[in-house]
Amino acid sequence: MARTSERSHWEKFWTQKKNPDQIYDNSGRIPDGLFDVMPDVAGKKILEVGAGTGRDSFTLAEAGADVFVLDYADAAIDILEKLNEQSKSRVISVQGDAFALPFPDNSLDVVFHQGLLEHFRDPWGIVRENYRVLKPGGLAIIDVPQRWHLYTVVKHILITFDKWFAGWECEFSLGQLTKELKKFGFDPVSFYGDWMYPSFFYRTTRETLWKIGIKLPLYPFRVPVLWKVRRAIREKLRKTKFGANTSLAIGIIVRKPEK
Repeated sequence: MARTSERSHWEKFWTQKKNPDQIYDNSGRIPDGLFDVMPDVAGKKILEVGAGTGRDSFTLAEAGADVFVLDYADAAIDILEKLNEQSKSRVISVQGDAFALPFPDNSLDVVFHQGLLEHFRDPWGIVRENYRVLKPGGLAIIDVPQRWHLYTVVKHILITFDKWFAGWECEFSLGQLTKELKKFGFDPVSFYGDWMYPSFFYRTTRETLWKIGIKLPLYPFRVPVLWKVRRAIREKLRKTKFGANTSLAIGIIVRKPEK
């Protein structure tokens, strides 16, 4: 049986990735998804769980939200504090456990996480905590790797040969994740799919060459016309089932019912 993801893996990961400028961002998909259903976040209490660099949280803080960012790795908290010093809008960093959030019941307007659930053999305690801390009518955004993607295939090959940076991982289809979230009492509101940019090929090539001392830029040169076409196609497909079933990542936005 493959090893379990542990805190030590993430301490090492974030120590090695201490320069956020060398970490790929999420293309703004989480703020975009939230703004689609909650255009005004000013004054809203928002929590990002397993925040890492927390860049999406800083975007939401700049829009006027009161944002908390939670991670259990010391190295991640260090990164967040450094970014706080550089940012126009501050977030409140909290060291804690995603399975036992240090927030009262019914206290938050939005909870979100990206790339978190897949790291646990039984991740549903995280979802249960999301539901607990949300106010009635509050929103959760669950963003995870999508099952039907080359990234998932390569990841599981690396896991098989014990070459993955962390431990055992899973992934989800849109239908499966929606079904599971309903079991916890959530009502689906919206979903999106997001393709990898730069491409999976470019990322893996860059990572391989980096190990032998050849450093490619984080992002390849963009041909302006092609970039505009790509963005237009992405926007057209991101909220379709075809997009969600072919993309690297999927996000589902759900609501805690009003009482």
